Amino acid sequence: MFALGRPIVGAAHAAMAVLLMVGIFVFTVPTPEFGPPTLAMALWAAVLLFYWRAAGHKRREYWSAFAGAAALLLIASDGASILLGLLVVFTAITSRGRMAADTFEAWVAAAVLVGMAFVHFLLLERAGFELTPMLERLRNPASAGGNTAAWLRLLGALIVAHAGLAVLLVVAKGWPRARTDPPPAIARAPVDPFASSFVKAFALWPALLATIIAVLAGARLPTGGVAPLLVLSGLAVVIAAGDSIELRHPRILGFAWAGLLVVPAIFVPIVIVVLPWTTATELKVAQPATAMGRYFGESFMRRTGHPLAIVSGDVRLAELVAIAAPSRPSVYFAADPANSPWVSAADIRNKGAVVVWRAPDTNPAPPPEIKAQFPDLIPEVPRTFERPVRGRLPPLLIGWGVIRPASAPVPASPPAN
Repeated sequence: MFALGRPIVGAAHAAMAVLLMVGIFVFTVPTPEFGPPTLAMALWAAVLLFYWRAAGHKRREYWSAFAGAAALLLIASDGASILLGLLVVFTAITSRGRMAADTFEAWVAAAVLVGMAFVHFLLLERAGFELTPMLERLRNPASAGGNTAAWLRLLGALIVAHAGLAVLLVVAKGWPRARTDPPPAIARAPVDPFASSFVKAFALWPALLATIIAVLAGARLPTGGVAPLLVLSGLAVVIAAGDSIELRHPRILGFAWAGLLVVPAIFVPIVIVVLPWTTATELKVAQPATAMGRYFGESFMRRTGHPLAIVSGDVRLAELVAIAAPSRPSVYFAADPANSPWVSAADIRNKGAVVVWRAPDTNPAPPPEIKAQFPDLIPEVPRTFERPVRGRLPPLLIGWGVIRPASAPVPASPPAN
């Protein structure tokens, strides 16, 4: 964002825009959980930067970088089609955008995006995305009031996410009123109209469209997540503030900025430690993934002589084992195999697998749905794992079983007495 803002508003105002981002909720209260919205935020920022250098500065070599970042965004986020579709619209309705797009490099980038868009919609189809229910909900007059209320709630949530930014603006503008002489103004050259339109459009358009589509899809969050929708907020505020900005109460402003930056970062680990003791809440980010991955990987190797290649069962537990196991196994979604096309039934027969589930007690019998999905499963005695912070939580008991590879030798039966 600083690299994008520097040629548009100058280095000093670009730095202000970056500092203002500390006041946005999704950045000042970080979560240890990493997911598609966090990745999409970085990729969308890169897409905007490369597009501006290609279209705004007419540096045609950046079209290839733009295509690469956009292709990754299409793979990473289900909201990528919204973001990139609006970018296409902006290019088509602005004369400068049309001129920049009428080059060989831009057409090559467009061809790459068309191919990746096909992959993107294929992934959406596998994830169960359907357009027909959305259109029916849009045409239904009875749902108009509910749709409007849900849309306003999403917009309100996005506005509330800027609460810290609003605090910084109020302090910077002089509240409480200072009785000293006005501070020197930090001025910049007038912003290019095309650049101003570019920043304001992509600070507003994606949020409006993503919330509308989320309402029609019945989702609780904007399509693609909140984080990608807010990356231009700071720069948009700086542009809207004018060509000359006065920063009053710099000392108070510094303390407010430091508080928004440091306090949440300290608060999050405290919450991770305190919640298991006070409310007996199990946090997804406080799981013994390393111990689980090592234990199930080594157990499978001892029983079969093969490295663990596939893990299945409870999706959350299977993902933790897959991340931490030394052999980096693939996850098989048994309840919906279409979501794991990289693993087939033949792969499970040939390579074997470990199946995991939450066990209520030490009974090794798997749940009925697990037994129905894996009739060849050999259940083992459930394993207890120590939580990083146990508090008042019960022991973490994981049931598990092994599907032996077809090529694994069958262990000899013990001799009868």
